[in-house]
Amino acid sequence: MYQLKIIIATIREGRKGPIVANWITELAKQHGSFEVEVLDLATINLPMMSEPHHPSMRKYEHAHTKQWSETIDAADAFIFVTGEYDYNYPAPLRNALEYLFHEWGYKAAGTVSYGGVSAGTRAANSLKNDLATFKMVSLTEAVHLPFFAQFINDEDVFVPTESAEKQAKVMLNELVRWTKGLKIIKENK
Repeated sequence: MYQLKIIIATIREGRKGPIVANWITELAKQHGSFEVEVLDLATINLPMMSEPHHPSMRKYEHAHTKQWSETIDAADAFIFVTGEYDYNYPAPLRNALEYLFHEWGYKAAGTVSYGGVSAGTRAANSLKNDLATFKMVSLTEAVHLPFFAQFINDEDVFVPTESAEKQAKVMLNELVRWTKGLKIIKENK
């Protein structure tokens, strides 16, 4: 089984990211190829990156950075659950990415984006470009949820459309395929 980390990018009060993350987490568990852990950046609460050394040196001084490094290093793959703020993904996610370098490398990443008419696609595209700089493979297959709030019921459960379910299953299948291939590359550095 592969270690899949699902990262919730939003941290603000009233956010809906955890609701969407709960849905994709359950699908990932049902898929059967992953041991799934949700990493909520609001709970992790990383301060603004303040390590004195460049992340590529892996000379971490702060306990929170060392813990973050261990958590990310243990992952085989990621799914980023992100809303869209000002045509981009949230700053806490960028901060969390920039804490590390080597730990992200040679791992596959799926994206679940949500928003209004754009479904968070601008945030997802921006994230995809940035992930490449960390030597990650951001999948073409992704889940984009337009007007997602209308699919959250009175119990704060996301009830997806048939199309969203299908997109998620395709993304999870591709995530397994890429993770399998990238493990070989990662092991042969």
